[in-house]
Amino acid sequence: MTLRLYRHTDASACLSIFDSNVPTYFAPEERSDFERFLHEQATDCAFQVIERDGSIIACGGLSRRDDGSAGFCWGMVERALHRQGIGRELTVARLQQAERDASIARITLSTSQHTQGFYAGLGFQVTRVVPDGHGAGIDAVEMERRV
Repeated sequence: MTLRLYRHTDASACLSIFDSNVPTYFAPEERSDFERFLHEQATDCAFQVIERDGSIIACGGLSRRDDGSAGFCWGMVERALHRQGIGRELTVARLQQAERDASIARITLSTSQHTQGFYAGLGFQVTRVVPDGHGAGIDAVEMERRV
């Protein structure tokens, strides 16, 4: 597996990963937001992809803020490849990226009830839950971790 920075030519592969995670992990109506993010913001927030055997199988970014925090953005793994350590590899890479930046004191993210436990296992703590915050049946679970 190879971790590398996102390129605009990766957009369709990343959208395919998104689609594989609908409706359990993402609401269908979030797709246009993700597509806009890929075209307008991904290269500005160190968005990364994981490739295996020439195919993109995961993606996610780290967005730095002026308040000493950074946010995980749009992290996902091809649905058929869940529970194989790929999401952990992507998350650890983003945590290490944050640790190398002295201006980042904490990382925030918004996930769902389905992946809350995964992030808790990596030291994130729940700060707020918004029922149906990401769509019908998909709660917005806000989490934070000190760097």
